[in-house]
Amino acid sequence: MAKKTVASLQKKQKGVTKVIKMVRSEKTGAYTFVEEIMTDEKEKDFLNKK
Repeated sequence: MAKKTVASLQKKQKGVTKVIKMVRSEKTGAYTFVEEIMTDEKEKDFLNKK
């Protein structure tokens, strides 16, 4: 299903990226993944944010 989502985003909208970030929980120490679909301008802010 991920391939269909990415393929449809590339056809319909230009400048949109699916960003996946690995975040570590301070409480348990486990890693979780945060996914968002955003414009190219906002992706660097999202990845630099803690």
